Amino acid sequence: MKRQRKSPPVAATKYAALGLRAHSGWVALVALGGRPGSPVVIDRRRIELADPEIPGSKQPYHAAEGLAFKEAEETVERCAGTAKRLARRAFRAVIADLRKGGYEVVGCGLLLASGRPLPALASILASHALIHTADGELFRDALTHAAEQHGLPVTRVREKELFARAAADLRIPADELRRGVNELGRSIGPPWTQDQKLAALVGWLALAAQ
Repeated sequence: MKRQRKSPPVAATKYAALGLRAHSGWVALVALGGRPGSPVVIDRRRIELADPEIPGSKQPYHAAEGLAFKEAEETVERCAGTAKRLARRAFRAVIADLRKGGYEVVGCGLLLASGRPLPALASILASHALIHTADGELFRDALTHAAEQHGLPVTRVREKELFARAAADLRIPADELRRGVNELGRSIGPPWTQDQKLAALVGWLALAAQ
């Protein structure tokens, strides 16, 4: 009787999620992998979403302030388009790098500011406070766009609610969470700044959500 050859064991899929904290023109990204109960940091990088060749691209709404409306509209649209293109490229690169390490990216976490919808452009340009808010939202929108283009669900969390939300969703007391987030950075080494810590925690939530 002919013996059947055994197939080699199939390696278990390793899952990862991205955590994102946006600034004016750039983003802190931390990738977490492993089990939601004990994640590990597997990547950390800075993503640039502003093109230095485009004046004002780090703060598009500030650059548009004081311009004729049509020109202001074109400035914002150009910078938004550039930010989306750079975000797509950055996501493609990090997903490819993680895949080489055997990880499948299953979602991303994104920190929000107020989370309130913005008014029309004319109203934004009439308020300096709204201009600040709109600049941040433009880059967060670019990140959401890139995630959707890569089929990744986005876990959105207001930054001021992050630890309370994480404590509830992960069922870990907030003080213990803070210690845990500090410890996460040990495996990858410095720098492990507030940007990386908060990005890691929202990425942890995204990993747990999937």
